[in-house]
Amino acid sequence: MSPYPRLLVAYHTQSGNTERLAKAVLTGAQAVPEVDVVLQRAFDTGITDLAQCRGILLGTPENFGTMSGALKDLFDRTYYPLEGKMEGVPFAIFVSAGNDGSGAVREIRRIANGYRWKEVAEPVIARGELTEADLARCRDLGEAFASGLAMGIF
Repeated sequence: MSPYPRLLVAYHTQSGNTERLAKAVLTGAQAVPEVDVVLQRAFDTGITDLAQCRGILLGTPENFGTMSGALKDLFDRTYYPLEGKMEGVPFAIFVSAGNDGSGAVREIRRIANGYRWKEVAEPVIARGELTEADLARCRDLGEAFASGLAMGIF
């Protein structure tokens, strides 16, 4: 087992846009060698994955004005087994949005509040076609989040 804190990047994608954002987050986070970064799809993420992480970055497309069903499924499968066991875990959100992304962010925050996670960065919302600026914001999010974990800031 590594002595470094584990950062989990859990995401869902259908069109591939959120996966591109997730890989940008991963690239940024991997710039911090004192953090173990794990990238995996929401459907492949379970109780043990969440329980072992010291921070989590959640990525979703905006579907019907909210988060993807796959991310909701992750929460459905893990919430009660982990209830009261992840208080204070830092998290942040990135969204690939066809609209404004606010519904997805609102619903993720509502559920994260139930876990008692602590949001440590503003959400990155990429609206419409992805741009290099969107990918750069995700790389920055990943690096800043991983740096905060490595330094013990959160």
